Amino acid sequence: MTTPTEKQSLVGEEYEVEVGPVAHGGHCIARTADGRVLFVRHTLPGEKIIARVTEGEEDSRYLRADAVRVIEASKDRVEAPCRFAGPGKCGGCDWQHAKPGAQRRLKGEVIAEQLQRLAGLTPEEAGWDGTVMPAEGDKLPAGQVPAWRTRVQYAIDEEGRVGLRKHRSHDVEPVDHCMIAAQGVSELGIEKREWPQMASVEAIAATGSSDRQVVLTPRPGGRLPLVELDKPVSVLRVEEKDGGVHRVHGRAFVRERADGRTYRVGMGGFWQVHPQAADTLIKAVMQGLMPRKGEMALDLYCGVGIFAGAIAERVGEDGAVLGIESSKRAVEDARHNLQDMPRVRVEQGKVEQILPRTRITECDLIVLDPPRAGAGKQTVKHLSSLGARRIAYVACDPAALARDLGYFRENGYKVRTLRAFDLFPMTHHVECVAILEPVREEA
Repeated sequence: MTTPTEKQSLVGEEYEVEVGPVAHGGHCIARTADGRVLFVRHTLPGEKIIARVTEGEEDSRYLRADAVRVIEASKDRVEAPCRFAGPGKCGGCDWQHAKPGAQRRLKGEVIAEQLQRLAGLTPEEAGWDGTVMPAEGDKLPAGQVPAWRTRVQYAIDEEGRVGLRKHRSHDVEPVDHCMIAAQGVSELGIEKREWPQMASVEAIAATGSSDRQVVLTPRPGGRLPLVELDKPVSVLRVEEKDGGVHRVHGRAFVRERADGRTYRVGMGGFWQVHPQAADTLIKAVMQGLMPRKGEMALDLYCGVGIFAGAIAERVGEDGAVLGIESSKRAVEDARHNLQDMPRVRVEQGKVEQILPRTRITECDLIVLDPPRAGAGKQTVKHLSSLGARRIAYVACDPAALARDLGYFRENGYKVRTLRAFDLFPMTHHVECVAILEPVREEA
């Protein structure tokens, strides 16, 4: 019995529904007979299903649910190749139950919907043909899964078993093989061992070299195990006190390759997860910007410097590139990686703080690859004031991209082209590259 102030949970309630369109986040939208909105995972548009509520109360604006039984299946449905995928299981993949071509179509529909809703742009107005391109080698038949993930953070349960988190949960689903893990990760044998006193074990398999690394996060008071894996690895540890990453043995970095250059990525720092991602994105950005000799460029949220390096190669000795990155460790790596290029300077700090201090009032080119939340209104306004002839915006979140494209439009920039790449197969994530240019006033 509930008191008047208590809200009745609907978790476990089941509804027979017809599934509507895909939504951003790896689920589809459905409505119950009484008009409740459901965000449903493990289903596809057009299906008739039984949906079981996983989150929500009787007065919630919407409910979250899983499709626990399919009454009428979509022609795009396949049996999930991974036995750990499905309602209540591993939350790492969103679309194991969809054909690869259907996954890309769904991602395209999400991008189109976000562009329209948040930026007021049609695909045509964004210079986009509506397609999401697979990475080289990822176009596989239905039922096959590309092993693309070169960095996997395994969660460890209380008994020391390896697993992955369930969707929107801290609970661990034990696994003995992650199908999307790259071969370089799987061959370490992490999943075959127990990891007592550990909270997580991250595996990193560089694609630009044979470097392998594990990053261990102990539970509070936990002691580091003796790490003996099937392949040689470097070992790093996340400190309990400050969350800093420290070397235990081996190299403190891995070596990656992009655009013909080698990049050092230290202490478990950020690098694109798909083995084709760095080159794919650099190519798209360079084709869009078309750098010219002697130009001045900004590389914002520059990480270890892959775009700065690529632009510097093309603008030549008379050009200049300024990179800005908030991570101190990434800045150290970027400076090391680009030390043979005196025309590149890298500053450490937040873009919105460092850029005004540079007193730069104009530049020719800008590339920005902001975090998932996007660049934001004020940063976009500042960038638009610099008069760049081309801006390349690299985005891992369609909603943040669309919001920022709207801000750019308010400040005199239009989208010239947009390209989308499926660099996260089986998940709802998608990478986009938008090229912007100033709106020219008609004479």
